[in-house]
Amino acid sequence: MKQIDIDDELYQYIASNTQSIGESASTILRRLLNLSGEKIQSANVEINQNNQTVTTSTTSLTSVKPTESMADKQTPAVVTPVKQKNANVFNILNKEELGMQKGVVGRFLFILSAFYRTHKTDFSAVLDIKGRDRVYFATSKEDLVNSGSSMNPKNITDSEYWVMTNSNTTRKKMMLHEVALCLGYSAEQAEKIRDYL
Repeated sequence: MKQIDIDDELYQYIASNTQSIGESASTILRRLLNLSGEKIQSANVEINQNNQTVTTSTTSLTSVKPTESMADKQTPAVVTPVKQKNANVFNILNKEELGMQKGVVGRFLFILSAFYRTHKTDFSAVLDIKGRDRVYFATSKEDLVNSGSSMNPKNITDSEYWVMTNSNTTRKKMMLHEVALCLGYSAEQAEKIRDYL
């Protein structure tokens, strides 16, 4: 298996096209490039800094001949992402990234951040999710601190929302389940998201 370095924007594009947790980058790229599932036995790819020169040599790349370079094909070099009308958190949740998060709280915040990135305009609905005696979400750290003792508020990455993290894993799973439901996911999808924690 070969490794390549890609910039952050390209990585986000690939990650945004994930259709299931654990889907490999190779599978995503094959789908985006409409390549068959044939196994590539060997491939060398060189791209200059301006992304102008692309050269491949391979033993089996569907319709590309071994001596034919990708630059010789009449296909565009840049793929423009298509905006999805029905945003889905499963398109950006990546199992590998999720596994790299530090502990349950890290995974919890990572999943909430994915929800926020997917549903920015509707995310305020989470403010209605509350416990019997506790507020779970707020738009400021102070609001959470003032709503109860021992809240341990954490910011949901890249958002103005804060979440209470001083609860057990079962409670955090319940919170994720409720977030999924209030953002329009089915009960089955909400359970799947809950189980990511």
